[in-house]
Amino acid sequence: MQDTGNLFSELSSNWPDSEKVALESGGGKRYRFGDVADASARLANALAALGVKPGDRVAVQVEKSPEALFLYLACLRAGAVYLPLNTAYTQAELDYFLRDAGPAVFVCRPEHAEAGTKLCANAGVAHCHTLGTAGSGSIMTLTHAQSSAFASVPRGPDDLAAILYTSGTTGRSKGAMLTHGNLSSNARALIETWRFTSEDVLLHALPIFHTHGLFVASNVALMSGASMLFLPKFDPDEIFRLLPRATAMMGVPTFYVRMLADPRLTREAAQHVRVFISGSAPLLPDTFRGFLERTGHAILERYGMTETGMNTSNPYDGERVPGTVGRPLPGVELRIANPETGEILEAGEIGMIEVRGPNVCKGYWRMPDKTKAEFRVDGFFITGDLGKIDALGCVHILGRGKDLVISGGYNVYPKEVESEIDALGGVAESAVIGVAHPDFGEGVVALVVKTQSGLTEADILEPLKQRLANYKLPKRVLFVESLPRNAMGKVQKNLLRDSYRDLFSR
Repeated sequence: MQDTGNLFSELSSNWPDSEKVALESGGGKRYRFGDVADASARLANALAALGVKPGDRVAVQVEKSPEALFLYLACLRAGAVYLPLNTAYTQAELDYFLRDAGPAVFVCRPEHAEAGTKLCANAGVAHCHTLGTAGSGSIMTLTHAQSSAFASVPRGPDDLAAILYTSGTTGRSKGAMLTHGNLSSNARALIETWRFTSEDVLLHALPIFHTHGLFVASNVALMSGASMLFLPKFDPDEIFRLLPRATAMMGVPTFYVRMLADPRLTREAAQHVRVFISGSAPLLPDTFRGFLERTGHAILERYGMTETGMNTSNPYDGERVPGTVGRPLPGVELRIANPETGEILEAGEIGMIEVRGPNVCKGYWRMPDKTKAEFRVDGFFITGDLGKIDALGCVHILGRGKDLVISGGYNVYPKEVESEIDALGGVAESAVIGVAHPDFGEGVVALVVKTQSGLTEADILEPLKQRLANYKLPKRVLFVESLPRNAMGKVQKNLLRDSYRDLFSR
């Protein structure tokens, strides 16, 4: 296909053969690359028939399916801006996104057609359509009369391809504006770093409303001409059934924890896989070591975010160090700066992670002031993540800036305390937060999920006294059944802070 500067043109230019299988659904149905081209063309024509023009937004809240992926590709082809929405968002949240983004079309699940129509009427969205998981829905009905030929709309590297809203754990959700150039450059860098080729088969069990499942997993597979085993969700039975056919798997740490808990995880089961990749949340060193012992595979951890795509990766060849996220990807610059002054810090010093490169978004949708605040004058994006670069050049993530605890005037980095707690016997995992304290401003509080019923607060605090400065020690250790997580497995510390905000005033 002719190169138009459109991301779809670049993806499809690497498809090896129209007859080769591009993806296989969880039900076993296979779609060739030719089928993907035809289906996305019909959907692009359907969007054009609805009056969608280049630059118009198309908002989508549907379950994962091959057709949902084809709709994303159709938006690229039509020059529209794809806006995937978390399937867990409520009606009130959807109302905000639709009003803020102003899409021309909203595509929802068939069972939500009535509610979706009302939302569109209230938000001034012209068209509401549906898409089901088995090729059903009104948007698919529209494709029946459409041609399987569509000339991709020419796009430049700075033209928008997608808007992804941040999780909005504090304040108003922001729409990160991602361009064709952002997405194509990041996919190329990941293919080079992770050695993807058309011979690969990717086991894909991630959601596709998020950077990880859509732009990392799907774009990398499509751009390299690899095949995908496209599961609707993470299901251990399906994972272990398909693992012998896969050469690569991408997942969140929760996937690997659940696999480790399953006796079916063996060297034999994983012997055909060349790489297991993890991201979206920190991978515990114990999970890394346990997986290595059971399978012989060192999980490859990487670091990215909604606004930038992927920034760093542990090496494909060479040592993968647990607790680090490797070095910057090709074309990406990364530095550590003082959060207050912007002064660039030396190796080993903890500060704010800042990145610059072709992967970094244009800014936030309709938020020029917020965009200006998040970028340095030299173009570096302020990630909001605290970290350091060690003497070997490896990046360590130590937590979100907003998670920083200031107790008695001293900075406490939650990740440091969590790592010490997680290393203790009887601890499954932990989360450290700051809670308002009458004497210290903030008191360090540890929420711990235990594996031994007799574990006590003293059992946690006593060994920590030998490992941490006194001001870093938790003022309280509380035991919980589980930690709240968002759809991508990240611990929602804002919810924990809300739950325990009155702890020291009780």
